[in-house]
Amino acid sequence: MVNLKINDMPVSVPEGTTILDAARTLGIKIPTLCHIKMDCLGVEHKAGSCRICVVEIANRPNLAPSCCTPVAEGMVVKTNSLRAISARRTVLGLLLSNHPKDCLICAMNQQCELQSLAHEFDMHEIKYQGAQTEFPIDISSGAIRRDLNKCVMCRRCETACNVVQTVGVLSGINRGFEATVGPEELKPLLETSCTFCGQCVLACPVGALTEIGYKDDVWREINDPTKHVVVQTAPSVRVALGEEFDMPAGSITTGKMVAALRRLGFAKVFDTDFSADLTIMEEGTELINRIKTGKNLPILTSCCPGWVNFFEHQFPELMHMPSTAKSPQQMFGSIAKSYYAEKVGVKPKDLIVVSIMPCLAKKYEAARPEFAPDGVRDVDYVLSTRELAAMIKEAGVMFSALKDEEYDNPLGESTGAGVIFGASGGVLEAALRTANDILSGKDIKDIDFVAIRGLEGIKEATVQVGGMDLQVAVCSGLGNARKLLTKIRNGEAKYHAIEIMACPGGCINGGGQPYTGSNLKTLEERKNAIYQVDKNLPIRKSHQNPSIIKLYNDYLGEPGSQLAHKLLHTHYFAR
Repeated sequence: MVNLKINDMPVSVPEGTTILDAARTLGIKIPTLCHIKMDCLGVEHKAGSCRICVVEIANRPNLAPSCCTPVAEGMVVKTNSLRAISARRTVLGLLLSNHPKDCLICAMNQQCELQSLAHEFDMHEIKYQGAQTEFPIDISSGAIRRDLNKCVMCRRCETACNVVQTVGVLSGINRGFEATVGPEELKPLLETSCTFCGQCVLACPVGALTEIGYKDDVWREINDPTKHVVVQTAPSVRVALGEEFDMPAGSITTGKMVAALRRLGFAKVFDTDFSADLTIMEEGTELINRIKTGKNLPILTSCCPGWVNFFEHQFPELMHMPSTAKSPQQMFGSIAKSYYAEKVGVKPKDLIVVSIMPCLAKKYEAARPEFAPDGVRDVDYVLSTRELAAMIKEAGVMFSALKDEEYDNPLGESTGAGVIFGASGGVLEAALRTANDILSGKDIKDIDFVAIRGLEGIKEATVQVGGMDLQVAVCSGLGNARKLLTKIRNGEAKYHAIEIMACPGGCINGGGQPYTGSNLKTLEERKNAIYQVDKNLPIRKSHQNPSIIKLYNDYLGEPGSQLAHKLLHTHYFAR
């Protein structure tokens, strides 16, 4: 333990503790901007680059950044000296002087940490006048909006991109007035190896990185009498949406969400859990075939578009391993514009499919050219959980007061296997539930594969499926994916099946989820809620979904059929 004084108060803390954390044990708040503990990512970003957290240390000539200065025996610290406070105000004033003044229309309005600091410091004027940086705004990806004019050089996005996700797109570039964080040569994100996972967006404290919104487009389509507009909702949205309406983390809002979507004007409200069950029918069939033949093992799940982008860029030599099944989002769009469109007598071009997703990579995925047969996109617009909350508020819907309503059929019926796609390990567990029944020829009652659940970055297990021992792994976070795939590429590990999700913790921590989810407690609550929904459903295996059975009997034939391959499978590209 190290003994020191902070503001004349003695405190003992473990060796290696920063002054910032030591002060917090005394109930002393030191303002920060660049510092962040990314609990869900297992990383603490403490670059000390913004200098908002400077403090005065006795017998030292310079002020020290408290977020990255370790305590020392006998240290005497002043966090509230006139010198420290004046320095913070100067730093904040300089940041504000080179920051756009469009707070009222900024996507981060009332959630911006720079804005909050200005309020806490009671700053009401820009003291320092002068030139402002002018960078072009990048919306090339259709998923992430990059406005470097708002960048405060905190470099939190860099840590998320390089340390956690190991994608390596973002770094500090240029010097002096032109210094910023971005790709080499400030290339548009679409021209880089960005996966559009959105973890940089969750890390950004200001509006330099935000999502590209499609709210206005969706409002226009809903109010176009010539269009039939349907909506699908991803599994993890229902356990996070409530946070935008001051409900406790992990509140299960499925019924209220369905009711709210109807009040917004959607013709039908469907469930991505339905197409998650459909994914298991196709992906599970692939898994069984590969196990029987012993070829192209391990099978890698392909539900996550951020992960798909990652292996296309980083591991093209393993492109034979991922399942060819489309993601549940794209499967839904494909079935909606074929099977459903025929049933309701609507032309595919007049059927508008809107997705509510926890993920920003889904926006990019929906725009991929292979998902627009004959020029008609399978999924027309993707809204994040945050965008849906904004629409509900904009429409004046009192979300918390809504009575629960049910999804529409036939594309709204789902099982517990579909909903657990929202948490890390859920896709693989859903596949194992079905594979176990099919390979054993029995309706197995013990269906909980708890060994592959949880928020750990890499989970490995041996599971019994159809009387066989299968080696499986579950991985969330692209940095962990790199570790696992490198071992496979080097012949250091062998598995039968692997699930990979780009976002740490899975879709419950997607880049489009409420900003309140950046801590482990919130993610744990969301995860627990996902499994509670699964536990409460009467049917918990994808192949037992009556609407899925009817879809194959009436339209697709059988999993892996020629029509199923045309509508529900895809191919990948080395990039």
